[in-house]
This record gives sequence, structure tokens and C-alpha cells, in this order.
Amino acid sequence: MTQKVKSGEAERGIMVCGTGVGASIAANKVKGIRAAVCHDIHSAHQSVEHDDVNVMCIGAKIVGSWLAQDLVESYLTAEFSTDEDCRRRVEMLHAMDAEG
Repeated sequence: MTQKVKSGEAERGIMVCGTGVGASIAANKVKGIRAAVCHDIHSAHQSVEHDDVNVMCIGAKIVGSWLAQDLVESYLTAEFSTDEDCRRRVEMLHAMDAEG
């Protein structure tokens, strides 16, 4: 999953594990991936809008199927903000990623 996002074959990805935490930790080890655990609609949307997250992680033991569908929709329809503060923060993340 993360390799398709990293290569540009996919714009965004979704990973699922028990809590979403392990998936997020693993995904964030891949250079070029910004993953976040999302268990509510607000975080699913804001993770993209404010942090340009490209992998959303969901906990299957935490989130039911109806909420998971809403999370996916919110995540996939969100767009990265044009706000300068958001852009500056993400550029700092890119720099940290480049440093290793």
C-alpha cells in the first residue's frame, strides 16, 4: 500500500489494523509517507486539510463499518489547504523526511 503512494501510483492510501496505531507507526517509517490514525470524521478531514496526510489508518476494533465508510469518504474528499501556515508546516515535515 505505502509503496503505491510513495511511487505516485496512488494519491492516498488506507491501512487497517486492530487500533490503527501499529499501521500508522509502520507507514510513517516509509520515506514520503505521512500517516495518521483517524477515528472520527474531523480528524479524517483535518489530517489531509492541515497536514497533507497521504495514508489514513483505521482501527478495526475501534471503528464500526458505518463510521469507517464515513471516514473514508471524508478522507478521500478532503483537499490540502492553501493556508500558508499549513503549507509551511508541511514543508517542515518534508525537510524532516529528507533528513532521515
